[in-house]
Amino acid sequence: MVRIRLRRVGLKKQPSYRIVVADQESPRNGAYIEVIGFYNPRTQPATVDIKEDRALYWLSVGAQPSEGVVGLLKGNGTLERLERLRKGEAMEALVNEAAAIAAKRPAVSGKTRQAAPATK
Repeated sequence: MVRIRLRRVGLKKQPSYRIVVADQESPRNGAYIEVIGFYNPRTQPATVDIKEDRALYWLSVGAQPSEGVVGLLKGNGTLERLERLRKGEAMEALVNEAAAIAAKRPAVSGKTRQAAPATK
């Protein structure tokens, strides 16, 4: 079974995540099929960048999102657009709508809300 899940990247105690499509059997940071997004919980507000067309494609062919990814997709509005895609709306219209919504979002500062851990 194919899953959409988070893959941890970043330094020790400074996590950020890639949203990847991977086989259910592969390890967390193991092989993956495709990177479809990025999530950084350390910025204020958290940065979520998802390739809407690829996410809708993988969800439409049966990929199952993990619990964490479900929360990100709900917050992004992707799951609502998936339901509309299943009812017959055109993929291009849904992707254009998502791009318009993303353009209206305020810019996220690259600064994190917490400092990097001190080294000894």
